[in-house]
Amino acid sequence: MTRKRPDKLPGYAVSDEAAAYIADALMELALQFEAAHLAQIRRHRQSLMPRRDGGPGNLACPANIRRSDRG
Repeated sequence: MTRKRPDKLPGYAVSDEAAAYIADALMELALQFEAAHLAQIRRHRQSLMPRRDGGPGNLACPANIRRSDRG
């Protein structure tokens, strides 16, 4: 179940220093996540891309369809 965002977000006033600290903390969190899960992310992205060599990752490629199956 997804949450619906409110039409108007509440206004939070933070100082420039606090905003910079929050941005740094979020960037550090993103970098740690990427370092921990980079191999999984790479495998997932590669599984979505068709292979250029016509191997098993690209079964819909016409080169992988036998002449007798083409009709």
